Amino acid sequence: MDVLAKTINLNLDICTPPRFIAVEGPVGVGKTSLAKRLAETFNYDTLLEKTADNPFLTRFYQDRQAAALPTQLHFLLQRAEQIEELRQGDMFQPLRIADFLMDKDPLFAQVTLDADELKIYQAVYKQLTLNKPLPDLVIYLQAPADVLMERINARGVASERNIDLAYLTQLNEAYMEFFHYYEAAPLLIINAADIDPINNEDDYRSLVDYLLSIKSGRHYYNPQAHL
Repeated sequence: MDVLAKTINLNLDICTPPRFIAVEGPVGVGKTSLAKRLAETFNYDTLLEKTADNPFLTRFYQDRQAAALPTQLHFLLQRAEQIEELRQGDMFQPLRIADFLMDKDPLFAQVTLDADELKIYQAVYKQLTLNKPLPDLVIYLQAPADVLMERINARGVASERNIDLAYLTQLNEAYMEFFHYYEAAPLLIINAADIDPINNEDDYRSLVDYLLSIKSGRHYYNPQAHL
């Protein structure tokens, strides 16, 4: 067992991780990768967005105005189905890490839909019975739009080739406003611009150490990157 694993295991013996963690942030910030790594560390199940299953997503990035409504409704119904599947099991006793927060779904709708489309979305949203489990901790990853653009270009996902800086800037602003007022669960806001908790072991260890210390309230994590 390496030093990092020993350190994390020791910390887990001392501190109990939150039972249900939701990792959030705009496209390209690394929320899915972090969710998967935390799940591996804590031996938790994952609840992940199924972006590859959305047949409208590529068209959305090519022409957002034309494909926004079907793209948004598909994600809404997909997430509602995932929550319903949890309800069929033991949703209130999970050891789970998700890479999305259901409460943020209307955020995308407000960014991408016009007024008439938003009314349709809101009508569908209201009709859904969403008995959402409340996370014990929400992690919000932040990074400037130009950093997100660099990361998106570097990972080379075909459906994301048409994402532009203006959209990322608009999305970033919507996320910042949403989490400025978010108080439903303990919140950890992380400046993810200069750290790499996926590939840098010191960055990851520092993040886990900080995460394990959170019990309530709003917290800001603005670390220096480890070389």
